Amino acid sequence: MKPNEIKVCVLRIEGTNCEEETAAAFAIVGASPEKVHLKQLLHQCPKEMRRDLEDYHVLAVPGGFAAGDYVRAGAILAARMKSALSKELKAFVEKEKPIIGICNGFQVLVELGMLPAFEAAISKEPQAALYTNDSARFECIPTLLKNENNGKCVFTRNLPKGKVVMFPSAHGEGKLMFSSEHERDYLNLLEKNDQVVFRFVGPDGSYAGYPWTPNGAISSIGGICNPAGNVLGLMPHPERVVNRITHPDWTRSGLDPSGEGDGRVVFQSAIDHVIGKG
Repeated sequence: MKPNEIKVCVLRIEGTNCEEETAAAFAIVGASPEKVHLKQLLHQCPKEMRRDLEDYHVLAVPGGFAAGDYVRAGAILAARMKSALSKELKAFVEKEKPIIGICNGFQVLVELGMLPAFEAAISKEPQAALYTNDSARFECIPTLLKNENNGKCVFTRNLPKGKVVMFPSAHGEGKLMFSSEHERDYLNLLEKNDQVVFRFVGPDGSYAGYPWTPNGAISSIGGICNPAGNVLGLMPHPERVVNRITHPDWTRSGLDPSGEGDGRVVFQSAIDHVIGKG
């Protein structure tokens, strides 16, 4: 399979606002992304606009404020997807097709029960929550992330373990939490299953509190995957730093502004995974 034969569904509804950057990131690594409205997958549109999830190799749920984040972040889009697409989503996961949820997309995947998904492709109830930042405000800052994964996550297989990358954060509800009665057990499961993908760190690469962990997430976690490794959710935005010129320090770093940005490896890894399976 060639990269341009890989079809990426970049899902959007009212309130989504990062679909352009997400589609562009996949296009830069050679794939063929399509921005698809949820109603197209539900066939609530003219026949020529209808799409089927099973026809895609990758699913991306981008950032934004889907349905205005009413009720709570990601809840409405997740409910709409779960009510009408559970069978298709379950099949997508079980075929080990890559799924990425970025920022609001991470919130959607958690609400759907697709992350952390300890016991099934889609858990019956959410097993985690992404809560209001400890600062009680929207945090829009460059953040440093260390790859903590041992190779299970398909989106970071091209990224060496321990490597620190810069992905910008822009969210008001990014604090990963578990219920108090399950907190210790779930943290242990994440570690045991190699589901921790990224942790926030400071400039020296050590775990750090605010502002380096902009939301107060438990154990400084910035991204997790499912037990199979093909579903990734993360709060920071790799699609915003696919090219070096969009890094905030590009004018003083001395690096080629036309060169590869820190976020590109996430998208390239997924495409390489699909090619390897194809």
